[in-house]
Amino acid sequence: KIPCISSEDCVKLDFTMASAMASNAMALRSSASSFTGPNKLNAVSTRKAVATRSLGVKVTAEKKMFFPGAVSPDYLDDTLAGDYGWDPLGFGADPVALRWYRQAELQHGRWAMLGTAGILIQEAVNPDVFWYEAGLPENLPEFAQNANLNPGALLAFQFVLMHYVEVRRWQDYKNFGSVNKDPLFSNYEVPNTEMGYPGGIFDPFGFSKGNLKELQTKEIKNGRLAMIAFLGFTIQAQALGDGPIECWKEHLANPFETTILSNLGACILPESVSAGGVTIPTPCLWP
Repeated sequence: KIPCISSEDCVKLDFTMASAMASNAMALRSSASSFTGPNKLNAVSTRKAVATRSLGVKVTAEKKMFFPGAVSPDYLDDTLAGDYGWDPLGFGADPVALRWYRQAELQHGRWAMLGTAGILIQEAVNPDVFWYEAGLPENLPEFAQNANLNPGALLAFQFVLMHYVEVRRWQDYKNFGSVNKDPLFSNYEVPNTEMGYPGGIFDPFGFSKGNLKELQTKEIKNGRLAMIAFLGFTIQAQALGDGPIECWKEHLANPFETTILSNLGACILPESVSAGGVTIPTPCLWP
């Protein structure tokens, strides 16, 4: 540090030193350009500028929406698997209701996947039996016909079993984790880290140890597709009296005349059917 006698001398000295430093910097720049050339120097400066600017860039993943440019409601924050911001009637605005709707969608989707798979396999293996009438006594396996089963008793037994399962699921919804242990064999329990995904014995292949969110999204998407497919299978059966594979073959054979529009108003169902002395109404869903 160089001492100065007065404040005016200090100002002059500072200005002189600043000018000298600026001159040295210009000289260094000139000498560098003489060795590297102006283009290389500019390229280096450009790379430095780009690198400096890139440090300020923040990359964020945008939420996938059901339609480009659509705005998602605030309560659909992408925490649920398969959330694409679709809730036009605002059913999910209530967080308690949203939690229940998700469980209901999971159950309906899983049953629909089982149902559609069963319909397709049954028609492929045994096309002589129409899936819509497969539950009638005359279409049951021979051992069941010989046993003279009562469909009403079978329905009641199924109702009791399903009621028990649904009550347990409701208890888990009201008090999450309260039904993790088996009521009869308390040594057995499921981890149940997330509602609707109990794990343990229900995950024999250990899929939950991987990317669970990705698998949940795949399941819910396939479940939604299966629910739509089952509705289509039912309408086809009521309107034409054929299974989905047969309807598909007929459409391929005559794609311009065998369409959904050409079958508007068709319905082959009787008003009711009788099974084991029980009369069951059979309304047609197809307009």
